[in-house]
Amino acid sequence: MMRARLLGRQFRDIERSVRALPKRNRERLGTLTLREIGQASRSDFPHLYGTAPEARYLPWGQGTEAGYERACSNNAEVALRGIALWLAVAYHETKNSPHASLQPQHRQLMQLLRELKEVHGSGSRSGDTTSNWTQESAVA
Repeated sequence: MMRARLLGRQFRDIERSVRALPKRNRERLGTLTLREIGQASRSDFPHLYGTAPEARYLPWGQGTEAGYERACSNNAEVALRGIALWLAVAYHETKNSPHASLQPQHRQLMQLLRELKEVHGSGSRSGDTTSNWTQESAVA
């Protein structure tokens, strides 16, 4: 339950930061997030992406904390990369979680990712941008 509260608080800050971004930066964030989700998917334990190997046996990874710290940076590039890391790790952590308290966070996260996908798609010139984004995610 404490983990759900922490992720919920961090999510509110991350969401506020995403919504404050100009459209061009949101498009870029969509690309970065897509890349991070893909890289995490290729790791042995996607929910531990961004966690040091020696901390592999902690109940929760350190990726969300690292991403959140970076997201609070005054440097725009560091902040964008931190948001992308946080979104990717939180996605994998909440995706198939057996903890019912994390399901609302996953739904909120999916809504924000869907919005990023739509912005990413509107910046693209291809026809079906939603399926392209999903395919890129699977490949990445």
